[in-house]
Amino acid sequence: MALTSEDFLPSSRHYQELGRPGRPASRSGISHYIFRRQFIASCAALAIVSVAALALLTLVTTPSQLQALLTIAPVTDVEDAQSYLLGPPTRSFRENLRNDTKYITSWLNAGWTNDVMTIGNLLYLALITERVPIIPSFIPSHIGPEAPTLPFGHVFDVPRLRKALRTPVLEWDQVKAANHSSLDELGCWAVWPVVEQGAPPRDSFLIPKLNLDLSYTRAPDWVKLTPPGVEDKHVSLWSLARLAYPEARETAISQPPDPSPQRQLAIPPDDHLLCYDYLYYTAVTTAWEWNWDYSPVWRFVGRHMHWNATIEKLAEELARRAMNIPDGEPIPPFISIHMRHGDFRIYCNEFTEDQCFVPLPAVAKRVAEVQRELLDKKGINVTRVIMTSDERDPNWWAEVRSYGWTWVDYAAERTVETYGKWYPVLLDAILQSRGAGFVGTEYSTMSLLALRRVQDWNDGAVRMAKWGSPGADDH
Repeated sequence: MALTSEDFLPSSRHYQELGRPGRPASRSGISHYIFRRQFIASCAALAIVSVAALALLTLVTTPSQLQALLTIAPVTDVEDAQSYLLGPPTRSFRENLRNDTKYITSWLNAGWTNDVMTIGNLLYLALITERVPIIPSFIPSHIGPEAPTLPFGHVFDVPRLRKALRTPVLEWDQVKAANHSSLDELGCWAVWPVVEQGAPPRDSFLIPKLNLDLSYTRAPDWVKLTPPGVEDKHVSLWSLARLAYPEARETAISQPPDPSPQRQLAIPPDDHLLCYDYLYYTAVTTAWEWNWDYSPVWRFVGRHMHWNATIEKLAEELARRAMNIPDGEPIPPFISIHMRHGDFRIYCNEFTEDQCFVPLPAVAKRVAEVQRELLDKKGINVTRVIMTSDERDPNWWAEVRSYGWTWVDYAAERTVETYGKWYPVLLDAILQSRGAGFVGTEYSTMSLLALRRVQDWNDGAVRMAKWGSPGADDH
């Protein structure tokens, strides 16, 4: 209720009581009354402020913490992500976290595309726990240890993502200085040992890079997505979210934390910066639900993870040259293909590679299906096709050329020499997502994300080609 000047005056009954009985109160009586009221109110306010200040000082241990509490205004603008920190990167991450904000993070160790999905899971968990996510950099697990880590914002449009999610999104390189940082202890939840019996917490190349000394507490068994006895590695995101709140957290700590490897400190899971060892095998309702169009993480997070404009422009330039499109002319619609071979060879078992992988005539049949669908539904005749693959056999690429298809020749473009070892895989992912239609490799998560992007971003026609045995994609 708003106060007016009349709220500070005595009632008419009290007004009469100030003077002698039966006579109006004098002006001096009113002034004396108001003075006494104001004096008492001032004393009460001063007492409240004193008690509050004393309580604050008992909670704050350093002058810098006190200064931070008194000078940093509450943050309301999610686009100003840096305001969710106390300043530029610091030697210790704790020196940069606000006292009025709770955060969440995790680590990466699953290959680049799977790490993208892991970050999607982390962002979804941040949304349902109402915490500020701190996104780790990508690690070169499938590229080679000589490649550097790659900041998330180098690949994805973080400002656009923040607007779409309506939440701040931070990166570790904004929080903690990369060079000359101090060793930080942190208590985290260990999820991997729950689903992989006998396994230690999932390690990551990022942990020593961030100079962290982690003490893990095993998460409770009820975080598993599937009932006991069912062979599956997935964990429920909503069960993990329970660990962000005091009641579930208190009951979940059933065993002491493991000592940290460097300082041998047993630290319970941190509440200010909530962290989990591994979030790739997580879901809301069903294992592998990224495979389905209803996937909550894709619908609420993944589809908003658009490319950084700089690297997307580079992909457009390469696509233009691959299709011999002159500068200044629009890039025509094309169908993108991703045929993954590489590490899938280990799943061919007794079959030769020619028998195991999708033969190019079967790929061409899938391309024709996509072309017909685009013509029927959108009235566009798409004749250009761009192939992406990790295949190195020049004879296979010669057969690709025989279909009139093209590709980006990263060796001829000197992409690695110019931009680094990360770029071929990043540019392939962007090219795949730009197709009016797409044909991918079943069970490849890179194909899966390309399919989702083409479907949702471009309203495109998509197919997945089956493989693993002779005639696997016959239909």
